Amino acid sequence: MKRSTTAKSFTIAALTVLALAIAPAAKARDKACSNATLRGAFAYTSTGSIASPPDFAGPFAEVGTQSFDGKGATTAAATLSQNGNILQVTITGTYTVSPDCTGTMTLQVAPIGVTVDVLFAIDDGGNGFQAIETDPGLVITRIARRQFPAVHRGEDSGDDSKE
Repeated sequence: MKRSTTAKSFTIAALTVLALAIAPAAKARDKACSNATLRGAFAYTSTGSIASPPDFAGPFAEVGTQSFDGKGATTAAATLSQNGNILQVTITGTYTVSPDCTGTMTLQVAPIGVTVDVLFAIDDGGNGFQAIETDPGLVITRIARRQFPAVHRGEDSGDDSKE
C-alpha cells in the first residue's frame, strides 16, 4: 500500500511540474508579435556616437516621432545633433516583427541620403520598443514610447476589418 501511495504522489508531482512548464510557453504563444503589434505613433530618443566615417565621427543624439502602419511601413520626423551640428530629418522605411517580439527596420534618412539598419525589441505589450543601429561605425541606441494610449485595444491591433 505504501508503494502505491508513493507512486501516486510521484506521478501527481511530475504532472504538476509538466503543467507548470507548459503554461508559460502556451501563454507566450498567445502573445506572439507581428507587424500589427507595432502600430501607431511613438516618441523616441536616440543617443550614442558615430565612430566612422571620420567626417561624421563624434557624439550623436536624436529626438523624434515615428509612426508605424501595422503592415510593415514606417515614417518619422526628427531633429538630430551630430557632433553638435543640428539637422532636421525625415525618415521612411520598412519593418518586420518576429513572433518573439524582436524585429528589424531599414530606414532611409533624408536629406542626408543614408540608409540605416536597426534591430529592436518590443516591450510593454507593444507600448514601446528599444533598438540599436547595426551598421558599422554606428554606436546608437533608441528608446521609444507610444505617444497616445489606444482608446480601445482593438483600434491598435492592426485588424483592418474595421476600415
